[in-house]
Amino acid sequence: MSFQAYLDAIEKKTGKIPAELVAEATAQGFGPETKAGDIVAWLKADYDLGRGHAMALAHVVRNGTTISDKHVGTTGTHRDESAELRLDGIANR
Repeated sequence: MSFQAYLDAIEKKTGKIPAELVAEATAQGFGPETKAGDIVAWLKADYDLGRGHAMALAHVVRNGTTISDKHVGTTGTHRDESAELRLDGIANR
């Protein structure tokens, strides 16, 4: 599953676009210095997200929307279209 696909699946499960969840995380004090496990625990408790999906969002909360270009343009299930993740929701693409 691509990084963007994880974020899209989170939107489908929670009904919130990734930007809304990132804003919630920030409002709760989560940021670059927060341990990923703390963000994962919050997402599990409040949204029943599994570890993989929660880790994708934790990455965005901690590091922003840019991902490594390691899988960009490659083939396979982990391929992303761009090194820049979209947080504005599926309907806005």
